[in-house]
Amino acid sequence: MDLFLVTYIISANIQKYEIGQNYPNFFNSFFKDFLLCIVILSIKLYIYSIIQYNVKKPTILYLISFIIFFSTFFSAQIPGLVNYSEENGLNSSYTYRLSQDNNGFIWVGSDNGLFRFDGKEFKQYNKKDGLKNIDVLACYPLSNGEIFINPFLNDFAYLKNGKIINSDTNKELRKIQFGHNPDIYIDKESLIIYTTYNPKNLYQYKNGKVSTIPLYFKNSPNITNYVFGFDPSNHLLYLSDQKTNIQAYHIINKTMTPCNIFSGKGTAIFRKGDYFIFRHKRTIEIYKRENNFHFKKLQSYTINENIHQMIVDKNYKIWLCLEKGGSLYFKESLLEFDTLQLSTPTRILDDYIINDIMMDKDNNAWFSTRNNGIFFIGDRFFKNYIHLPIKNNSGYITAIAKNDNNIILGYNEAKSGIFNSKKIENIVLEKNRKIEHKAIYAKGNTLIFGLSLTLIQYNIRTRKKEILRECNIKNIIPYTENSVLLCTSNDLTAYHYLNKTFIEILKERVYNALPYHQDSIFVGSFKDLYKLNSNTKKKTLFLEGYYFTDLKKLKQNVYVGATNLNGIILFNNKGITRKITEKEGLPTSQIKKIEVENDHTFWASTNSGLCRIEIQEKHFKINNFTQTDGLPSNVVAGCVIKNDTVYVGTSKGLGVLPIHDLFTQQKFINKKVIINSVTIGNKEFFDRQQHLTGQTPDNNISFNLSFPDYSSQGKINYRYKVEGLNENWQISNSPIITFNAIPPGKYIFKVFGLGYNGKQSYISSDVAFEISPKFWQTWWFKVFSILVFAAIIFLLINLYFQKKRNKKLENLYYEKKIAELELQAIKAQINPHFIYNCLNSIQFLLYKKDYQETENYLDVFSQMIRKTLHYSEKTFMPVNEEVEYLSLYLNMEKLRLKDQFEYKITVSEKVDKSWIIPSLLIQPFAENALKHGIANLKDRKGIIDISFDHIDSSLCITIEDNGVGINNTSESMGKINSFGVKLSQKRIETFKQLFDTHIILEINNLQDSQQKPGTQIKLYITPYENQNTSLHH
Repeated sequence: MDLFLVTYIISANIQKYEIGQNYPNFFNSFFKDFLLCIVILSIKLYIYSIIQYNVKKPTILYLISFIIFFSTFFSAQIPGLVNYSEENGLNSSYTYRLSQDNNGFIWVGSDNGLFRFDGKEFKQYNKKDGLKNIDVLACYPLSNGEIFINPFLNDFAYLKNGKIINSDTNKELRKIQFGHNPDIYIDKESLIIYTTYNPKNLYQYKNGKVSTIPLYFKNSPNITNYVFGFDPSNHLLYLSDQKTNIQAYHIINKTMTPCNIFSGKGTAIFRKGDYFIFRHKRTIEIYKRENNFHFKKLQSYTINENIHQMIVDKNYKIWLCLEKGGSLYFKESLLEFDTLQLSTPTRILDDYIINDIMMDKDNNAWFSTRNNGIFFIGDRFFKNYIHLPIKNNSGYITAIAKNDNNIILGYNEAKSGIFNSKKIENIVLEKNRKIEHKAIYAKGNTLIFGLSLTLIQYNIRTRKKEILRECNIKNIIPYTENSVLLCTSNDLTAYHYLNKTFIEILKERVYNALPYHQDSIFVGSFKDLYKLNSNTKKKTLFLEGYYFTDLKKLKQNVYVGATNLNGIILFNNKGITRKITEKEGLPTSQIKKIEVENDHTFWASTNSGLCRIEIQEKHFKINNFTQTDGLPSNVVAGCVIKNDTVYVGTSKGLGVLPIHDLFTQQKFINKKVIINSVTIGNKEFFDRQQHLTGQTPDNNISFNLSFPDYSSQGKINYRYKVEGLNENWQISNSPIITFNAIPPGKYIFKVFGLGYNGKQSYISSDVAFEISPKFWQTWWFKVFSILVFAAIIFLLINLYFQKKRNKKLENLYYEKKIAELELQAIKAQINPHFIYNCLNSIQFLLYKKDYQETENYLDVFSQMIRKTLHYSEKTFMPVNEEVEYLSLYLNMEKLRLKDQFEYKITVSEKVDKSWIIPSLLIQPFAENALKHGIANLKDRKGIIDISFDHIDSSLCITIEDNGVGINNTSESMGKINSFGVKLSQKRIETFKQLFDTHIILEINNLQDSQQKPGTQIKLYITPYENQNTSLHH
C-alpha cells in the first residue's frame, strides 16, 4: 500500500511534466507531493511505533514538525516581487536579454518580437512593424536614441523615431552576416559586432552605416578561436583556443600577444570592464586585468549546482543563473575586491529558469525567465531581502505586537510567528483551523493570542500553549500590572494572566477599551464611545457616532482614536479636540491601528499603507508610506516600533524598515515624463526637436506619454496643462492625452508624472507646438477683411450722405438763387427809398429858399448818388469804405438840418479796416436815428455815435443816439418799423441764408438800460472772408 502511494505520486507528477509543465514547477510540485507522502507515512509510522515499540511521542512529533517546517521553505516568496506576463501585455513567456535606454524604458527580447515596457504597458514590435525575424535575442540602446535589434542569427534591424528599419529599407545591414549568434559591444553611438567562433571580420555600425574591419590572424582547421572580449580603447580582441594561454590581438597592428592566464576546454569567460570571470563546470574564477596582457586572480568559488549563465550587473556584482532554476547573488562588488571576498550568496527565484538579470538605473532588479515572463523587485524590497532576509516571510499578517526581544506576528489562520535574529519561528496554535488573529498581547515570556473564536496563552520559554476559552475576541488591551482587558462580542472582561482568572466588567458587546483613570475606562461599541466606572458599572455616553477600532494614550489627558470611517480623533476627557481626515493628508479615513512613538507622534495603519502623524501647534505633519517605500503590501494590519526601526505587519509578510531610511527619501521622483510622440491631425511626430505644427481643420492633437517609474508598478497618473489654452492643471491616468479643435496659436504642453503615492516628477516635460490658421483665419486677412468691410460701409454711408448732400445742395442752390433775387430786389428798393428821402430834403431846402444850401446839398447828394449806385452793385464792402460812406451821408444830413446834431464815427484799433461786411447795411439804421430819433428834438442837440469794435470773434457795430428813444408812442414804434429798418432786417436774414454769415441785430432803449434818453442799435457780424458768390462784389 505504501509503495503504491509513492508510485502514484511519482507517476502523476511525470504526467504533469509530459503535458507541458515547466521543469521548476514540476520539481516544486513533485517535492511538495513527495513531502506529503512522507508526512502520511510518518503518521503511519508514528501510530505503528506507539503500538508496537512504545516509541516516545515527542520523537515522532519532532520529525513531523521538521518535515512540515522544511516544506514551507519552498513556498516562501520575496516581498514586493512582481511578475509580468501575458496578462500584463507581455505577449511572450519566453524572454531573453533585458536592457534599458536613456529614457529609462525597459526593452525585452523574446521569441515573439521586441517589447518596450514603460512601467504601465508593454509595446510590442513584431513582423507587422518591420521585423523580418521575430525571435529577438537582445537589443542595444545607443546614445543617439536608436535601438539596435539583434535577432536570432541575421536579419538585423534598428528602431529609429518609432519606426523599425530592416535590411530591406537599409541595405547596409545586409553586410552583417554570421553563422553563429554574434557578440555585440556598445561604444557610445556605435556598435562593434563579431562572432565568438573564429571571427574573420569585425563590423562597426554607426548611424545606419556599416563598416568592415578585417582580422588577419590565422585560423587553423583544427583550432577554434573563441572571442570573449573586445577593448576598443586599446584596440584589443581577446581570444582563447582552450589549449594555450589566452591571446590579445591588436586589430590595427595585426599582432597577437599571449597573456599570463590559461583557459581550458569547456571554460566560459565573461568580461565586465577590467574583470574577467572564468566558469568551468561548477567553479568560477575571478581575474582582474592589471595591464593589457597581465591578469591577477582574485578569488575562486565553487557551488554545488550547474551554472546556466553568468552575469555582472552595472554595480559590478555577480549573478549566477542555475540550470535547475533560480539564481545566486553575491552582494560584494568586484570594485571592492581588493579588500573583500565573496560571501555566501543569496538564492533568488528558485522555481524559475532565469535567462538574464539586469539592475536598472534605480537599482531595481529585473529577471527574464524561460516560460514565465519577467520578474521585478524594487530597490527597497531587494535591499531588505538581501541584507535582512527573513525566511518564511510571506504570510498574511492580521495582528502584530512586541516584547523586550521579539516581534510577535498573528496570521489569518491559527498560526503565529516570533521574529528574532532575521528569522521567523512559526507557532502552530491550532491545526487545520482557519481563524484569524484579532489581537496579540506580549509581555516577557507571556503571549496572549486573541483569535476570532479562541483565546490562547503561550509561554515563549517553555513553549507551552493553553486554550483559555472559546470567544469572539475584538481586542486585547493592557490593564493592570499583570492583567489585560478582553474586548469580546459578549462582554468586557479583565483577565489576570498569572493566576488565570477572569473578572467580568461589562456584559455588553465591546470592540475597544482604554483605561484612562483609576476605575475609569473608555469603552467603545459599534457606534459610540462611553465612559465606564469599573466599580459602579455606570456607563455614560461620551462620543456619539464613532466606531473606534483602536484607542491609545499620547500623554496626560490626551488620547488618540482610530475610527472605521471618520479618520483619527484626538480627544481629552471632556471631548474631541481635533480631527485628522483625508483633507489633512491621510490616504483614507478607514484606520485600523495606532502605534505611539512619543507624546506628539504616532503611526496609523490602513489598507492604503502606513502613516506617520506628528502633531504640531496648528497643523499636522503627515508622511504616508506604501509599497514604493518598501512595504511588502499596502494592506497594513499594524506596526510596532523598536529603537529606530518600524516593524510592519502586512498582507504579504513582515516589513522591517529603518525609520531614518524612510525619511531620507526624496520628495520628488527623479524622473521626467517621456513624450513618445505627438500626433497633430493625421501626422505623428517622434522627434521633439523638429517644429511641431498643424493647420486648421486638422487641429486635434494627441500626446503619447510614458513615465517609467517602475516602483509605482503601473499606478501612474499625469498632471498636465496647455499654456495658452487653459491655465488649469488637469490629472489623467491615461498615457494618451488628447485635445480637440485647438484654435490657431502657439502653445506649450507641460506635464508632470505622478507616482503611486502621489509623488511628482522633479520637473515638467515641455513641448511647444503651433496650430497654423488657414489664410482666412490669419490676422492680416482679418484686418484686411475689416478694412474692406469698413471701406464698403464707408462708401455706402458716403454715397447715402452724398446723395442727401447733393439734394440739399440742389435745394440750397435754388434757395440761393431766390435769395439773390430777393437781395437784388431789396437793393432795388433801398436805392429809390434813399433817393426819395434826399429829394424830400432838397425840396425842403427849396421851400425855405435856401438856395446856397440847396446847391451844397445837391453837390453832396450827387456824390452820394454815385457812391450809392456803386455800392448797390456790390454784396460786400470793406469797413473803411463803409465808414467813408456813412461820413458822407451824415455830412449831407447836417447840411439839411442846420447843425441840429453832431455825429462821431469811431473805429477801434482791434478792427481790421479791410474786413468785409455786407454793403449798405448800416446807413438805414443811421438814417432811422436821424429821422425818428433826433430830428424833432427841441430841448437838446442831437448826437449820433457810431463805433466799430472787435468783441470776441465778431465785429460789433453800434449806432447810438440821444433822441426820444423807444416807447409805446406811435412815433417810437415808427422808429422801429420804418421802411429802411425793415429792409435792413430782411437783408440780414437774406445774408444769413445766402452766405452763411453770422449777423445778430439788437435794438435797446437806453432809458431802460442806462437811464438816459436815446436808442442803441448793435450789429454783431462775423467778418466774411470767403467771397465766393455769384453776385457782383
